[in-house]
Amino acid sequence: MPTYERETTVRSSFDDVWAFHSRITGLEGVTPDWLGLRVERVLGPDGQSEPDVLEPGSEVALSIQPFGVGPRQHWTSVITDRECEDGSAYFRDEMVHGPFDRWEHTHSFFADGDRTVIRDRVEYELPFGPLGDAAEPFSKPGFAAMFRARHRLAKAQLE
Repeated sequence: MPTYERETTVRSSFDDVWAFHSRITGLEGVTPDWLGLRVERVLGPDGQSEPDVLEPGSEVALSIQPFGVGPRQHWTSVITDRECEDGSAYFRDEMVHGPFDRWEHTHSFFADGDRTVIRDRVEYELPFGPLGDAAEPFSKPGFAAMFRARHRLAKAQLE
């Protein structure tokens, strides 16, 4: 299965970075404008609208329209796992509806003195079976641009 990984270090405390990424406003804050993100709905694991923290079972429905071109792409993810202990933490979201056949995104955070390492790892499958497999090498530049922007925005928001 194809994967994409990116890591960066921010000059911000682990607690601040973890708190920032634990909320839907964190997603909004690190999503580049050119993706045209619109958060449609956020539900907590108990069905509560707009939860303070994205806990396992939380559902996020959003849409994107890269560069304002074409129809909006709708995407729903569920937070499937979340752990925080002793200067390291992660949460995982899995796409349950959207443009990929599979998308599992693990967001990891590691304390490094007064800095924090942020690591994104995405395991994915493109749609259209063998055609998607053939196109997979062409997906890397798009992921690189998106995650480079996300990490740059995280630094700008947190440092």
